[in-house]
Amino acid sequence: MLSPKRTKYRKAHKGRIHGNAKGGTTLAFGGYGLKAIGPGRVNAREIEAARRAITREMKRAGRVWIRIFPDVPVSSKPTEVRMGKGKGSPEYWMCRVKPGRIMFEVDGVPEAVAKNAFALGAAKLSVRTKVVTRLGEGGH
Repeated sequence: MLSPKRTKYRKAHKGRIHGNAKGGTTLAFGGYGLKAIGPGRVNAREIEAARRAITREMKRAGRVWIRIFPDVPVSSKPTEVRMGKGKGSPEYWMCRVKPGRIMFEVDGVPEAVAKNAFALGAAKLSVRTKVVTRLGEGGH
């Protein structure tokens, strides 16, 4: 699973995800992409599960790019622990995803295979998504 090698701070505030993505909104590597159409928090396990589903459906043909990285630590307290006594320890890593962000890209496979692979990958993610193509992007 993805996680940063080191971070400036051990724990982070929860924060809020509002507004649209500032960057990473157009296809940069592949011919097809999976774009987030809603805001959300995607954890490292979801990213890995989606990546596995996509590569398995593509039968390891073509190439997959992951355009998001889980760099925000999420802390939680153990079960049956009373309130207070400080913030819990970091449990897992997640990525804040804004609407418009391209999360995955693929290339080297037919359109039908790419769309089917993205449908399986999107089922593993906790944000609403849509499939975009180079033609639908209006660029390149």
